[in-house]
Amino acid sequence: MAHAEEVAIDCVSTAKASSISEVIMGSSSSSYAPKTIYLDVDGKVQRVIFSRHCSPCDIKELLCSSSNIARNTAILLIDSEGALVSIDPSMPANTPNNLYKVMPHSANQGGEKEDMFQNVLSQVAEQFSRAFRINELKTEVTNRLTMLEKRVELEGLKVVEIEKCKNDLKKLRDEMTSRGGVRMNCNCKYNFSDDGKKLSPRRDVPSYPKYTLSQETIETLKKPTFDVWHWEHNEMLSCLEYMYHDLGLVKEFNMNPITLKRWLLAIQENYRDNPFHNFRHCFCVSQMMYGMIHLCNLQERLTMTDMCILMTAAVCHDLDHPGYNNTYQINARTELAVRYNDISPLENHHCAVAFQILSMPECNIFANVEPDSFKQIRQAIITLILATDMARHGEILDSFKQKVDSFDFTNEEHVKCLKMVLIKCCDISNEVRPTEVAEPWVDCLLEEYFMQSDREKTEGLPVAPFMDRDKVTKPTAQIGFIKFVLIPMFENVMKLFPQIEEIMVQPLRDSRDHYEELKQIDDAMSEGSQADPAPSFLKTEVLNCLGSPSTQFPKESGVGPPSLCGNIKNVQKRQSSVVKKAVKMTDSVNFAGLIFLHR
Repeated sequence: MAHAEEVAIDCVSTAKASSISEVIMGSSSSSYAPKTIYLDVDGKVQRVIFSRHCSPCDIKELLCSSSNIARNTAILLIDSEGALVSIDPSMPANTPNNLYKVMPHSANQGGEKEDMFQNVLSQVAEQFSRAFRINELKTEVTNRLTMLEKRVELEGLKVVEIEKCKNDLKKLRDEMTSRGGVRMNCNCKYNFSDDGKKLSPRRDVPSYPKYTLSQETIETLKKPTFDVWHWEHNEMLSCLEYMYHDLGLVKEFNMNPITLKRWLLAIQENYRDNPFHNFRHCFCVSQMMYGMIHLCNLQERLTMTDMCILMTAAVCHDLDHPGYNNTYQINARTELAVRYNDISPLENHHCAVAFQILSMPECNIFANVEPDSFKQIRQAIITLILATDMARHGEILDSFKQKVDSFDFTNEEHVKCLKMVLIKCCDISNEVRPTEVAEPWVDCLLEEYFMQSDREKTEGLPVAPFMDRDKVTKPTAQIGFIKFVLIPMFENVMKLFPQIEEIMVQPLRDSRDHYEELKQIDDAMSEGSQADPAPSFLKTEVLNCLGSPSTQFPKESGVGPPSLCGNIKNVQKRQSSVVKKAVKMTDSVNFAGLIFLHR
């Protein structure tokens, strides 16, 4: 009977798991011989045979089947002493005298804990899964951004190629026109648009070094006394970049810092190497605008858009200036004069070049500005640059005088007029600076004017007296301009911003007095040379004598102190009449000539 049960169990075992049947069929002498255990099932001995390669789950199913327990029921295997036996292929074999017993496992409390543990594990697994998904998403977003950047780069290159094609087509069309002999009957003598530098897009990352400005430099940068002669072009570019960051314009208009660098480099490259109208003059005007913004607390009175308009107009106001003023353009009938119908040809050209640079994607600092806002900014910048034409000086100043006594910062027309006056002040503000900074600018301006007058004489064009190297002197060039243009304009601005009197208006008065004193000496020396010729060094000695209490006399001259003092007394006697004559002559100078002097 026992043998029959054993065979039945073997059959059950072999029917329930293929692995067992395979082992049973194998050689018992092998190292992988099946293992046999004996169970107590309802008081009967049952033999269970399983392979050593069976999994614990297979063994559990086999034990459940042999003990008439439902599959997947949690069970415990207990030996004759009541100890738990691990259910796995390595469990110890027993004998029919030491039977194992299979018992269902009741997991009420344990089950609840296990469920809680499983829930915690599920939540942890979900968090890990979410973290992995986030990392995957970040990787995917990064890859897509990289692809988009490459596409934008390619599109930008396409724009550059299109511009090159347009230029090539224009050259081809011009060549065909010239070969065909079809030309317009135009008397334009000079084509300044083809002279000098061309706009060249920069797609590389700007290479000028990043300077770290000291606190002393930052504070000095906000003052009119800033010495612009001590700075190289790269340093001036860094200062301009700092101004845009310091005023919050980069953040407010979401400017790309690399684009801002490219734009500033393009601006510098499109200022010509003229004696006066060059990139240093651009920086000089921009720095004065930055200083006036801080001095007059304009951040509290005007909007960020107004700040941006003022600074950008100052930077662009003389772009691609050819070194010959509007009078020359009109008299010589240049292409600029013909193109703009003799109406502010240079100022219109500066505006056109400014927005030609901004039209290049790699230089467009306003790329992230809404179209309507950009339209407003563009119109305001054009208005300010056109206001720098000194032919409109009287018109703009009269308009400001009418508004200044009842000025309203909420009135758009009032603010527009103020901005026009501010850029005019900055454009011709050199005499506000200390003499050692301002005077070299006069030399540069006269040099540029002498170049123009020489060319006008060669071409048979009218020559302005204040540009003729044979007629003009530094004092005569400056006195009328300071007296009739600078001081009245700054004094009107002073009514709105009293704080500029000491820092800006008083230096102008001092500069006027300085040049009037030089003119008196020039006139006195001129009269003295006609009446009583003196040694060539006399003018220098008079200047030294008037400027310092002690005077050194050259030993080789043979002229002692009494002789020189006598000459000085003669100068002092004639001083009153000379001053009156100088003032009379200055007042009689044509005002239009004075207006054009600094343009």
